[in-house]
Amino acid sequence: MLNIFQNIKGDKAIWAIAALLALFSFLPVYSASSNLVYVVGSGTPVGHLVKHAILLFLGFGIIYGVHKIPTHFFKGLSMIALPIVLVLLIFVLAQGTSSGGTNDSRWIRLPLVGFGFQPSNLAAVVLMIYVARYFSKVRDIKITFKESILPLWLPVFLVVALILPANFSTAAIVFSMVMVLCFLGGYPMKYLLGIVGTGILFLSIFILTAKAFPDLFPNRVDTWMSRIDSFSNPDDTEGTYQIERAKIAIATGGIVGKGAGKSVQKNFLPQSSSDFIYAIIVEEYGLIGGFVLMLFYLFLLFRIVVVANGCASVFSKLLVLGVGLPIVFQALINMAVAVELFPVTGQNLPLISSGGTSSWMTCLAIGIILSASNKSIAQESASGNAVDIDETNPLEILSGQL
Repeated sequence: MLNIFQNIKGDKAIWAIAALLALFSFLPVYSASSNLVYVVGSGTPVGHLVKHAILLFLGFGIIYGVHKIPTHFFKGLSMIALPIVLVLLIFVLAQGTSSGGTNDSRWIRLPLVGFGFQPSNLAAVVLMIYVARYFSKVRDIKITFKESILPLWLPVFLVVALILPANFSTAAIVFSMVMVLCFLGGYPMKYLLGIVGTGILFLSIFILTAKAFPDLFPNRVDTWMSRIDSFSNPDDTEGTYQIERAKIAIATGGIVGKGAGKSVQKNFLPQSSSDFIYAIIVEEYGLIGGFVLMLFYLFLLFRIVVVANGCASVFSKLLVLGVGLPIVFQALINMAVAVELFPVTGQNLPLISSGGTSSWMTCLAIGIILSASNKSIAQESASGNAVDIDETNPLEILSGQL
């Protein structure tokens, strides 16, 4: 064990943030898991806690293994992984199953282990690496829209289009993060605006098609459409049940909270251990606890930018931002949903909520960031690649300001 700690490299602050978030997660997950036992009738609180511990242990194994990989290796890995995730996304979209009113079309059940695997989470990470690779290849070339259609936008739209029917929020986050990465990579703004307009057009066509042919995407589009309707219509008491319970939890938590394990609303929130765990945290640890947790994610954002600024190559810079920003963005969305600033999205709180694939993909992203922050590996990568700096690139301007 001591030998493992001696071999840990990379940004120590990011290691500390990930470890502290993971350790803290045991308290709210154990508390909120009683909902799964007494309301859903599944397992025991200790059983859910052990499962959560196993998932986090495997997740930190992913972090440790990935952070040892030289950063430039991810270029080739993205080319191999992208076709694989496309096949997985097509598979889950085609199966179109549901159980107990829950849409299972986004999951692949892993045999023997009993865990569910969500390819959309893996696709998001792989796509970000792929986009970072593309901009590292064309940094010395004048980018034109026509020449970027096949190598850049075709994979992006394929991934987003395959995620969209079953998971609108993930598709929206992926598309938004790709736009941010393209801006930082120096893609012309006039083309980006055109891409955004095209994306809105295709989304509108998709919604109209789903409405006109409801049997085409059963039990998928209606779910996130009803969430948007409930968010825009506060009088819809049935549709806003979860939000109302979350707000009650936050309101009754006060400044210092009720204390660990003393949440009442965990017994009424269907997703108290995952989507709405932030509300349970505020109820038990108060506004102080909720604010401190938010500061941890903001500090993670700061360290991500610092690591990106310290990278020698454009690929490493974009890679760190591409896989790191979605973690913080997802956390802020989860918190915003709990206070009704966003409609219900189904996004977990990274490293806190119970869940398998989402935690593993967060750990994969953190491992990639730590790989880029590992100075010995970074020097090894840079030895075979010239340091690429472009003072006209928005990413370089951002780095210069820091």
